[in-house]
Amino acid sequence: MTKNKETAIQAIQKQGLLPLFYYEDAQVSLEIIRALYKGGVRVFEYTNRGAAALENFKIFKEALKTEMQDLFLGIGTIKTEEQAKAFLDAGADFIVCPIVNPDVAKVTHEAGLLWIPGCMTPTEIDLAQQHNAGIIKLFPANILGPDFLSSIRELFQGQLFVPTGGVEIEEHNIASWFKAGVCAVGMGSKLVSKPIIEQKDYEKIESLTKQTFEIINKVRG
Repeated sequence: MTKNKETAIQAIQKQGLLPLFYYEDAQVSLEIIRALYKGGVRVFEYTNRGAAALENFKIFKEALKTEMQDLFLGIGTIKTEEQAKAFLDAGADFIVCPIVNPDVAKVTHEAGLLWIPGCMTPTEIDLAQQHNAGIIKLFPANILGPDFLSSIRELFQGQLFVPTGGVEIEEHNIASWFKAGVCAVGMGSKLVSKPIIEQKDYEKIESLTKQTFEIINKVRG
């Protein structure tokens, strides 16, 4: 499978979910990714939230040569061009940011890959569109809420959105986001929580993932 901007967008749209997490232990992180994969995940965002992120990412990419080969592995919390280049060199399949940085957009587009910037206002969304954002992350989603997207969606017809931050594994919450017009929901600590990680409860991650997909498939109908 070719992994580029178009195929990454298709994979995220099809999946309807973009799971994300960071943990400093590479082997534990890899087991979490395997659990998500067993639960049905084929697109996943590791987050650049600690000193070990880049080295861990390289370990995951090495593992993906022999397993989970259809998994799109992206990197999140990218704020600078230097960070973007480092992870693109390490084999990131897409780049997710909490902000709109045109320099990050440029290097990601040059690599032929998907750039997902984080936006909170119509002005930021417009700026992201000027720099060809394939998908825009609404962040922080718990502050904005589905009503925000419902209110501004007509201004940005055809734009794909993914809310991240505070999306719950709960039917009403997920349904309200899809009704507002998102193409997928981002989910971090609600899916991969600190207690679950500390207990190494990989089966719980797998079951929560399956539960989340059941809700998404139901509300998308």
